Amino acid sequence: MYEFESLMDHDEMDDHFDEERVLSRKALREDSEEPQLRPARWGEYFGQERVKANLGIAIEAANARGESLDHVLLYGPPGLGKTTLAGIIANELGVEMRITSGPAIERQGDLAAILTNLGERDVLFIDEIHRLNRTVEEVLYPAMEDYALDIMIGKGPSARSIRLDLPRFTLIGATTRAGLLTSPLRDRFGMIQRLELYTPEEIAQILKRYAALLGVGIDGDGLRELSMRCRGTPRVAIRLLRRMRDYAQIHGDNIVNREICEMGLSAFEIDAIGLDGNDRLIMRVMAEMYDGGPVGLDTLAASTGEDPVTIEDIYEPYLMQIGFIAKTPRGRILTRGGFEHLGIPYIERDARIGATGQMTLQDILDGEVRDRKGDQEA
Repeated sequence: MYEFESLMDHDEMDDHFDEERVLSRKALREDSEEPQLRPARWGEYFGQERVKANLGIAIEAANARGESLDHVLLYGPPGLGKTTLAGIIANELGVEMRITSGPAIERQGDLAAILTNLGERDVLFIDEIHRLNRTVEEVLYPAMEDYALDIMIGKGPSARSIRLDLPRFTLIGATTRAGLLTSPLRDRFGMIQRLELYTPEEIAQILKRYAALLGVGIDGDGLRELSMRCRGTPRVAIRLLRRMRDYAQIHGDNIVNREICEMGLSAFEIDAIGLDGNDRLIMRVMAEMYDGGPVGLDTLAASTGEDPVTIEDIYEPYLMQIGFIAKTPRGRILTRGGFEHLGIPYIERDARIGATGQMTLQDILDGEVRDRKGDQEA
């Protein structure tokens, strides 16, 4: 049903697989079997009700008219099911889907070869579309708008342009960073849908389906434990389910229950709200060494032994989403919720004073301005 182009080069694969955290939202090696278990129809896909409703109406109307679906852009954090949604759209349309990724299309000829091999109403899915080469992206403009491909033949004064007609296809783009898309490309998508984090109830439905496919039992307590610790991300939830399946097979009766979850998740240092040891280390360093901050990124990286990019791209986003860390002009600070989660008393302090209790240069300048105004008023 699906035809896969080269999804990533070796550098891209390294980017995906270098962070082998159980809670990583990026694809890990152990997720390689996931495509065979992905939902194929709307009835198997749980969550994202607003997106499903909008796409469902558009697909039904396109089928009734016998036309191709408008181009669709799906964006949101990793692991929320953008590729799965693209597959369901193709299945509901009853057409083939061609899968590739932005970094894999290096030259205009690569994209031209893909486009000319599409059938009428087929779906072309481009993952990480924000990483498309700009020269390649320009080929997409007439292809999306006019269903035509402009090709230059020859060089110099004898060069000429020919236009090839393309079948009316549907482009589905997926990205985790919609802001990096150029305006000309973004404006050519007829539907732009944002995928939200899943609720624990939606995650529980997904886990129940996957548990049946994996041949492992799971009770209500097991569903609650995993759905509360997966950060609202199906990819993470399914990965945790696989890990707990191993514990259930060795230490239980092949049933994932509360005891199995507590045993397995404790071994991975994953707490009740889905934070692991690295998350808590960053928070504890901010609380104990810098009194909650503000602390700069490089300073925090040196204190924890982590790379600054890793902290900024891997750890910080979720800690900020749940309100445990905040960014200020002076650096990162640990919020009251972060202190309470660590069981450390929250430190009240003057907002003008740094984490070390010392005045900054800006504080001194601000104080001088106020003193000068006071003298003038006197």
